Order: sequence, then structure tokens, then C-alpha cells
Amino acid sequence: MKPLKFAIVGCGRIGNRHAKHIANNGILKAVCDVDFGRADTLAKEYGASAYPSIEDMLANEKDIDLVAICSPNGLHAAHSIKVLKSGIHVLCEKPMATSVYDCGEMIKTAESANKRLMIVKQNRFNPPVEAVKRLIDSGKLGRIFSVQLSCFWNRNEDYYHNSWKGSLDLDGGTLYTQFSHFIDLLYWMIGDVKNVEAFGGNFNHQDIAEFDDNGVIALKFYNGAIGTINYTVNSFGKNMEGSLTIFGEKGTVKIGGQYLNELEYQNIDGEVIGDLPEGNTANNYGQYQGSMSNHDRVYENVVEVLTNDGVISANGFEGLKTVEIIDKIYNKMKGRFEAI
Repeated sequence: MKPLKFAIVGCGRIGNRHAKHIANNGILKAVCDVDFGRADTLAKEYGASAYPSIEDMLANEKDIDLVAICSPNGLHAAHSIKVLKSGIHVLCEKPMATSVYDCGEMIKTAESANKRLMIVKQNRFNPPVEAVKRLIDSGKLGRIFSVQLSCFWNRNEDYYHNSWKGSLDLDGGTLYTQFSHFIDLLYWMIGDVKNVEAFGGNFNHQDIAEFDDNGVIALKFYNGAIGTINYTVNSFGKNMEGSLTIFGEKGTVKIGGQYLNELEYQNIDGEVIGDLPEGNTANNYGQYQGSMSNHDRVYENVVEVLTNDGVISANGFEGLKTVEIIDKIYNKMKGRFEAI
């Protein structure tokens, strides 16, 4: 079997992380970035070709199997659609896009081009998350009554400085950039959201971010469960917690730690979750950390999908549902948003 050939759009921190895992699963043929210096540096490290634009790359590279979209959030849709129309599969970083409409256009383009559209949702591979998902799917927690999602992180001024982060157009908001993985897990594990109530504000980032830095949300799911989300990027000095507590008919579990990486509590009728493998470390970006670094599992799935007709771990429809839920929250937050 010939090795798969990959390309990357966007050569920032997450693009570099993709390059590492691509090298373990195939050949990195090409990269592009509007900052050509970044593209050239990454290309030289992996023996790839560097381009200053996605158009140049697609015009010159004719044997790419998949392109990883690692550009700013607000460009995900446009870049994915260009690649799909060129007849190439796409792996798009989170969030899939920053509007429901754009997600729909991405899905329609993938269908018409008969190409795979995969979305990075690496927190699904956290060992305690996988274990609790299996319990829910097997019915061993029974009916889910309620859930509580807590996202308490820190993002300081340096994080937003001289960056697209903090821009409403390119970033989209805290729920898109920091916590879309967590919203995805609510959809994946509990179900789709019917109604939301939400309040938010920008308490500590008025001069560096054009949107919320914290919020409180009440949810009602279509299956009857209710839930809450409390989130902030104002945890003093460092990330504090990323946790999901689930109250079911036959048990209560809490997945916690800073990044949903620890099983903190369990009391389940006739069941004990044990012998969990140690998870990967968090994504380390110098002065701050992000979600768990499970991109190795993401690329294992990509190879399985493209070579053995495997099942996509997170598809375009699921990416759309995450954006739909965030869109519902932000629409409710309008008029209830304060700059303190």
C-alpha cells in the first residue's frame, strides 16, 4: 500500500502539531501560509513544498490525498470548500466553522465532490471519556437526568497579542476557540440540545477580545435531560478545571482534571470503571495549555478511513451540531452580554 500524501493549510502551532503526526502516518507533501516564512520553515523540517496561498498549493500539487485545515476559525469553511472542490479529502480543525450556514455549505460540497470531510474532536479519545461513553451507550447509566459542564481556564493578554485570536470574525468567541471540544462531548454523550438560556460578559479582556470571556448557560436536551455550562477564561494565573458530571438513573460519574482527563468520581449500580490507560498530555503552547493532545488517534482514524473504509470518528454532521449548539447559546446571549 502506498503511503498517504498530506498537505497543511496554516502553519501555526496547531499546524506544526499536525505535521508531526502526519510524518508518523504518511508523507507531508506541501504546506501553505500567508506568512510564507512560517510555511517555509515547516516545509524544510519535513521535506515538503511551501506555498504562500492555498490557491498556489492546490494549483501545483496534484497527488494529495488529504489536506489538514489549520487556519484561523473564520477561514475553515472557505479553505475546506476550496480543497473539497479540488477533489481532495479534508480534515478540519475545531471548530468546523463559526456559522451554521458555513457548516452546511461544507457538508454539501463534500457530498457533491464525493470526498470525506472529517473534523478534529480529539477529546473523544480521552480514556475516561471513552469509558463513560461506552457506559451510556450500553444503558448502564440508565436514563440521563442532568449534566454539569465546567470549563475554567486562563487566557492572558499574551495569548491574544498580535494574533487573530480575539477577533470576532476570525476567532468567533470563547465557546468556539477554547470550549467547542467540550460542547461536542455534550452532544456526543448526552444528545442534541433543544433549548438554551444564557448570560455572558467580557469582564477582563475588553481591550484584547471582541467577545465573551465567561458565561453561564442552562440547557434542555431533546431527550428530556437538563444541564448547565459554566465557563470562563478568567481563572487566575492558570487553567483550573475542565469537567463533566453526569447524573443518571443508575449512576453518577464525574470526568475532571484540567482537560477532562481524569475519572474523579463514580458510583454506578453494579459497575466499576477501572484500569483506565494513561492518557496523552495536554497540548502545550508555552504560556498556556489546551485540550488533550490526541492527534495521534485522530490520524490513526484518518488512515483507517482512507485505506480501509473505516468509520469517521467525528464527521461533518457532528461538527455542524456543535456549531448549532454554540450558535443557539450566543443568540440567547445577545442583549444579555455585559462589558464590565
